[in-house]
Amino acid sequence: MNSAQLAELVARDTADGVGQQVVRALIVRADRALMLRRPEHEHRGGVWEMPGGKVEPHDRDLLAALRREVHEETGLAVTGFTRYLAAFDYVNRKGRYVRQHTWSVTVTGERVRLSEHDAYTWTNARDTHPISPEDRDLIHRHALRGPGHL
Repeated sequence: MNSAQLAELVARDTADGVGQQVVRALIVRADRALMLRRPEHEHRGGVWEMPGGKVEPHDRDLLAALRREVHEETGLAVTGFTRYLAAFDYVNRKGRYVRQHTWSVTVTGERVRLSEHDAYTWTNARDTHPISPEDRDLIHRHALRGPGHL
């Protein structure tokens, strides 16, 4: 995705009244997606999610935010953006309109080092972990297609 396409996403979000942008990474190894579990004491505790988080004002763009969030949460370094997958909207617990943008990415590093979550797993859409329907759909459509299909 080039800078003009990124700018178009941001402009669309602004025009739509999005109050917070969130970025997520679909990281796949051997047809399984990396998922992180939110600690029980947090909002949506126990739910599994893809690495990522809020876009901060100091982030240069959405992809820089995604690189930062993946590294902060997993210790892995994003080396490439394979494809823009999807966006979906929701209202957070504070009533803020949020848009989540998700990319499939490649990473370096073998060992996941957690900083904010309490567990990680490599999962597929058939696993029974509590995952949002939107994330489960992305995993099903993209992680289970086999090597080279992302």
